[in-house]
Amino acid sequence: MMAAIRAATLGQDVTLLERKNTLGNKLLLSGKGRCNLTNTEDLQYFLKRFSKSGDFLRDALKKFFSQELISFFEERGLKLKVERQMRVFPQSDRSCSVLDILKKELEKLKVEIIYKSKVVDLLVKDAKARGVRLENGKDIAADRIILAGGGASYSFTGSDASVINIAKKFAHTIVPLRAGLVPLDVKQNYPKKLEGLTLRNIRLKFSDGKTQVISEIGELIFTAAGISGPLVITLSGKVIDLLGPESKVYVDIDLKPALSSEQLDGRLLREFKSNSKKIIQNTLKELLPLRLIKVFMEATGIGPLTKCSQITQDQRQKIISLLKGFRMEISGPRPLEEGMVTRGGVSLKEINPRTMESRLIKGLYFCGEMIDVDADTGGFNLQAAFSTGYLAGESAASG
Repeated sequence: MMAAIRAATLGQDVTLLERKNTLGNKLLLSGKGRCNLTNTEDLQYFLKRFSKSGDFLRDALKKFFSQELISFFEERGLKLKVERQMRVFPQSDRSCSVLDILKKELEKLKVEIIYKSKVVDLLVKDAKARGVRLENGKDIAADRIILAGGGASYSFTGSDASVINIAKKFAHTIVPLRAGLVPLDVKQNYPKKLEGLTLRNIRLKFSDGKTQVISEIGELIFTAAGISGPLVITLSGKVIDLLGPESKVYVDIDLKPALSSEQLDGRLLREFKSNSKKIIQNTLKELLPLRLIKVFMEATGIGPLTKCSQITQDQRQKIISLLKGFRMEISGPRPLEEGMVTRGGVSLKEINPRTMESRLIKGLYFCGEMIDVDADTGGFNLQAAFSTGYLAGESAASG
């Protein structure tokens, strides 16, 4: 949509092909339906939030960055707000408010929109784009083609990697697709017993024995098969990169990151002394959520009915050790379909970062999630989509 708007603004006749019967299906899901459309951090910080691919986006972001995007929407009547971590949302807290602005702009610029039009092939002659072929067999001629078909997650919205496969058919290298910003599964059966439980003010440490990935302090949510929540989702890409056929990756949950082992030891000694006749399970209510205590006690190997006065020094150290590192083994990510974003896509080596044009086919441009860029949560991925779309639209219109 942004690519079409920019090209039409520059006076081009633009046709937008949408395979579904409505526009912006994936946009409506973003930010849990609230649409975290960008982030107001500076450019250098922004680029660092992308996995290895940040520098490729420098030209696109310089051309159309967060302030330009904010102005674009505010000038068209959408009120925005900045929340914690500099994330930008519509004041309405509704993604449809963002989509409405885009649709009105497309209408104002007289962009032709053809719905239920799945593109199945490109028309190329002498290494130059000539048009596209639709699933119904109809050919549409075009001087410039912008492919903006999305990744492979949430395929019900229309992004099922089919457009990426079209690029592959024309000799573009595709970096293998995998889930980004996705929950992780674990081998232990703890999550099944704890499904839905949220742990707050904890820290995570992922390790394959050589490399460590350590989170900030935040939240974790247990799922039926593993772990999710802001900390897990944000670091999932780095964790997935550690996984391999020969490597084991563990997560240690620091349940008390504000306290050192020594401080915990002192606290436990005081608790046990003043509650010597209490059973250990009841004493731990001061330290842990109720639903976690039973699973925690199983992990310590200490009988839950053991009295505080009966706890040995070794058992106390075991409790402290688990409070500072409740360990589970990561078995893998949830399926690609469940990822908030798709990692991988059309190789950046085959795209000109100054124009978004293919280096293999003249007149063919790429933008959005189908290219090999992905970032943390916080509005970075959507800004990248808007920026690459804007640049592709401008380049195609003036190329």
